[in-house]
Amino acid sequence: MSAASLAAPRPHNVLTMAAGKPAPAAEPAPAGAAAEPAPAGAGTGASVTAASGGASGPSGSAAPAPGGTPLGERLASVVRVVLPPLLGMALLVAAWAAIAGGGSIPGPVVVFEAAVRLFADPFYQNGPNDQGIGWNVLSSLKRVGIGFGIAALVGIPMGFILGRFAFMNRMFEPVISLLRPVSPLAWLPIGLLVFKQADPAATWTIFICSIWPMIINTAVGVQRVPQDYLNVARVLALPEWKVMTRILFPAVLPYTLTGIRLSIGTAWLVIVAAEMLTGGVGIGFWVWDEWNNLKVEHIVIAIFVIGVVGLVLEQALLLLARRFSYE
Repeated sequence: MSAASLAAPRPHNVLTMAAGKPAPAAEPAPAGAAAEPAPAGAGTGASVTAASGGASGPSGSAAPAPGGTPLGERLASVVRVVLPPLLGMALLVAAWAAIAGGGSIPGPVVVFEAAVRLFADPFYQNGPNDQGIGWNVLSSLKRVGIGFGIAALVGIPMGFILGRFAFMNRMFEPVISLLRPVSPLAWLPIGLLVFKQADPAATWTIFICSIWPMIINTAVGVQRVPQDYLNVARVLALPEWKVMTRILFPAVLPYTLTGIRLSIGTAWLVIVAAEMLTGGVGIGFWVWDEWNNLKVEHIVIAIFVIGVVGLVLEQALLLLARRFSYE
């Protein structure tokens, strides 16, 4: 082998150079071996096919791109998601129709016809005690929103304080343990005595039943913040308000949202019973008024409306909680 052939650089493979990697050194052919001739047309066509990344089957056609989901699998996944809820609702309607066969409870057909007439004009007004179901639902949501908002303004900061300071936690723990199991409706007479009006008394009931889940969940979230975070804040000499806003609040937010979700469900349950006792405008009062008018089909409609509104509130807050969950 001559010195010129040793000094000459080896040619690099085109694909290897395009990928940014050095080409592997070619193994020297054994002594006396003849070079195998390349097949006709392999000089350019094969390299173009390899460079383009295409693959050909036995007949020379391109293979299908991977990653596509067959239509049958998509339909099967949709059926698995949609079919169980539909079967559950069908079972509920069937059980309802079987129970309503005695005649004391209106059946699905009667309730559906009454619902069509009722929702044809849900926002009519014929006086303070004769309003559409839409106004009654909005009035109940207004009371829930006010009581729930005040409970959040009080309960969330209080939860931070109880979780942050052990002395405050030990001081208020027996008070919370004593008052939390009390039925929310037991607080309604206290609200009537203090406020002298039914509307603020119902709002007070929502406040007192919504505050406990917020306090407890927020305090538990603060207590579960890793101690390393607080040690870093102590080393950096951060003021307490920065510890609260920069460290504790982002870490505790999922716990707080869980408490909010539990509180809104409890508030929507309580407002119906509270409005039955206080009267006025609201979905609870509307149910009681329809019972006095012996319109049982309207009571069944109200049950479904209450369930749908509660489900929407629950799912909205659940999506919000998932958005800020960092697990």
